[in-house]
Amino acid sequence: MIESIQTSLANFVVPDSMLSLLISTALLILGLLIARALIARFIKRQVESLELRRRWLVQSRNGLILVLMLGLTLIWGEELRTLALSIVAIAVAFVVATKELIMCITGSILKAGAGSFSVGDRIQIKDFRGDVIDQNLLATTILEVGPGKLTHQRTGRMAVIPNALFVSEPVINESFTHDYVLHVFTVPFRRDDDWRGAQQAIVASARKQCAPYLEEVRRYMNRISVTRGLEPPSVDPRVTLQVPVAGEIHLIVRVPAKSGQRGFIEQAIMSEVFQNNDYLPQLQAGAASRREEPPASELPS
Repeated sequence: MIESIQTSLANFVVPDSMLSLLISTALLILGLLIARALIARFIKRQVESLELRRRWLVQSRNGLILVLMLGLTLIWGEELRTLALSIVAIAVAFVVATKELIMCITGSILKAGAGSFSVGDRIQIKDFRGDVIDQNLLATTILEVGPGKLTHQRTGRMAVIPNALFVSEPVINESFTHDYVLHVFTVPFRRDDDWRGAQQAIVASARKQCAPYLEEVRRYMNRISVTRGLEPPSVDPRVTLQVPVAGEIHLIVRVPAKSGQRGFIEQAIMSEVFQNNDYLPQLQAGAASRREEPPASELPS
């Protein structure tokens, strides 16, 4: 083993450029040590005040350290530049190789800092929509709700969303108010349908379905508004009109609902409204009733 060490030492050769840098560094350090000793000796002999002497000694020491750093930078500047380029190249390669992981961690920090959602909230990001059941540093897990963006039943599928999406895509939190929400759904009609009758029936059914907890929702929304400094919204069921294209009337229904019962309250209203009436045009409904009446010749005498 000793022979191998001796062989390695014998084969070790310091390049001339490196040797000159080491000699320059040693001379710089030696010169500064001598200068420090001379300056300290001069201060101790010439300055009588103890406080002033201590201050000058500290300042002279800091000044010599600054000169040492500048000298080392000048001596080793080229080598440090080469080393810095190598470090930058390694850092760039590392960033490129771990880009997705870095974006996932950044997205996790972003959604945590912004308070975008928490476990149990229903969110939508791009084509993913569902209830959050888990989240960690790299991904967020949701139970899918659908199909589409208008239904509120779980499909039985689970989606694992990389947190990198939260960096570049907006996230919609459908459970912003947590316990109670304002649920909105659309009922389309043709212009010649009996949409006025449907509007009255929907309002009556919505008030009936929401009556048991309407006052509780109003108190809850007022409390949330005070906490967040917002104007309290109206929680009474309402139906507004929208004309997306010529020949169509859309009834925009907004009702308060418990966070987990949006689909239930919507289906309850729709079932009650359309159970006994299709709200067809009045002329068609009259023609249909006349077709159902037997002709006079077939009436019993």
